[in-house]
Formats: sequence, structure tokens, C-alpha cells
Amino acid sequence: MTLPVFFGCAFVAFGPALALFLLTVVGEPLRVIILIAGAFFWLVSLLLSSLVWFVAAKASDPADQALQRGLLVFGVLFSVALQEAFRLLYYKLLRKAMEGLLALSEDGCSPISIQQMAYVAGLGFGLMSGAFAMINLLADSLGPGIVGIQGDSQLYFLTSAFMTLVLILLHTFWGIIFFHGCETRRWGEVAAVVLCHLAVSALTFWNPVYLGSLLPAYLLMVAMAVWAYHLSGGSKKNLQHFLLCECHPSSCPRPPRSHSPLGSCPWDNTPPPGQLAQLCCQVLHSHYHRAYGPHPRQDPEPSATLQGELAPGSLEGIWMIVPLETRG
Repeated sequence: MTLPVFFGCAFVAFGPALALFLLTVVGEPLRVIILIAGAFFWLVSLLLSSLVWFVAAKASDPADQALQRGLLVFGVLFSVALQEAFRLLYYKLLRKAMEGLLALSEDGCSPISIQQMAYVAGLGFGLMSGAFAMINLLADSLGPGIVGIQGDSQLYFLTSAFMTLVLILLHTFWGIIFFHGCETRRWGEVAAVVLCHLAVSALTFWNPVYLGSLLPAYLLMVAMAVWAYHLSGGSKKNLQHFLLCECHPSSCPRPPRSHSPLGSCPWDNTPPPGQLAQLCCQVLHSHYHRAYGPHPRQDPEPSATLQGELAPGSLEGIWMIVPLETRG
């Protein structure tokens, strides 16, 4: 039974995060670099907090139980504060890197947005945090031994896996909220992330009462997920399109903010799937050429059907359904 326990707990703890990595990160080299750097920043914060804990434990009396409990609480507070300090430091570093990418870009556009940076950096923090929280438990789950043979709960490994999962996802959501707060100078969002991190860390003291620690942690995760989704520009309509597998016009790429009239139209050769998204891109394609003049490769004007559905010279119909983040 040890092998099924190992694989079951591993997939519970890291399955969703691995899916996010494979579907949203691994295809973009820049995102992979940001994720690895984020994991490294979290690792450095763990190293420093572990060093402080080691010195404090060696300097204290191990027979004093009250002092040891106080040191444990101090260690949790210090570790959370250090992790969030390194998250802030990583945000400042990414902001400088983004300014450098803008300076080197020919069209004045960064290849990655601050929202994408926040998501990938948070995922990096979470993956490294989950790895250090679960790797020793997974090694022990391979045996020898049987969980609960001394009367303890047999759900120890499983509940640890679910707690690791919630921490990985929370770090991802915290990264989005934290970066948004720093970007918009809304320090209340930054403070909310720190307080939520402290609350979830404090819940781990209740781990022997598994329901008392897991249930509040997952409720906080749902709240953070909704908040992060809202700050990223999500809406009920976007969620409805996703759940119903409907094509949405936001899949139409936006033009560069400073585009030269001599360049090619940013909507050339980018037919998105779906009839509605294709309509969006064809209309934007037409208005681009009307604004900047014809491209050397003369593309045909939209068909009469397209012109009949949206009045020429007006993008009001498109602007009503394209999210704010996709508008130029």
C-alpha cells in the first residue's frame, strides 16, 4: 500500500500545479525563467529564516517547553514576513526587468504583462513551498511502516497533501493580488496578502484537528481565487464563455501601443478560431488600414456582411464586449 499512498499524495499535492505549469508556462521561455527565479527567491527566504530558527533553537533551553512554543510562533511569524519581503523584492526586480524589455523592444511593447508576471512568480513561490513541505512526507510514505499503527490518524499523509495543494494555489493567488497592490499603490491589498498568509500559517498549528485547519484554509483559498480573478480583469461573462466553451472576442490580439504606419497590420495572418472572434479581428483589421493607410500587400476590405453587422467607422460594438485589458 505504500506505493499507492506515495503516488496518490503526490498527485493530490502537485497535480493541479503541474497542470498549470504544463498548460500556461512551459510553452513560453520567459515565463519559465520567471517561475524558476520566483522559486529561487522563495528558497533564499527559507534559507534565511531557517538560519535564524537554528540559532534561536541552539541558544535556548530545550527543556523549557513554554520557550520552545514561543520560538515556534516566532519562527512562523518571521518566516512569513521574510517570504513577503522577498516577494516585494522580486516584484521590484521584475518591474526593472520589464522596463528594460520595453526599452529594447522595437514596437515599445513588453512581451509579457505584469499580470502574467504576477501569476508565474506566484506559481514559482508555491511550487517551491509545496516541494519543501511535502518531499520528506512523500519519502516517508514509501515505508517501511504503516500509518496509524500506534493509534494515530491514518489520514495524516492525505491531509498533508491537501494542505500542500492549498498552499501552492494560495501562493499563486497571493502573487497576483500582491503585484496588483504594488502596481496600483493599493497597500491594503498587500496587507491583506500578508495577513492571509499569517492566518493560513497559524492554521497549521491545528493540524492534529484536520478539519479545523483544512476547512478554513480552503475557504480562504476560494476567497483569494475570486479576488485574484477579479483583479486580473475577469468577469461573470468571461467565466460563462469559458465554462460553455464559447469563443470570445478577447482572443483577438491587440495592436502595439506605438505602431509604425510603415509596419504590417498586427491583425494580418492571425485568424482566431470561432466566427465571432474572426469578425472582431476582420473589423479591427479594416479600421487599422483606414487609420494608417493601406499595407503594401493590399488586403481586401471586409465583406458586405461584416459591414452590415457593424457600422463602418465605429468600433463601439466591439468595445462593448472586449475586456478592458485588451483595449489599446
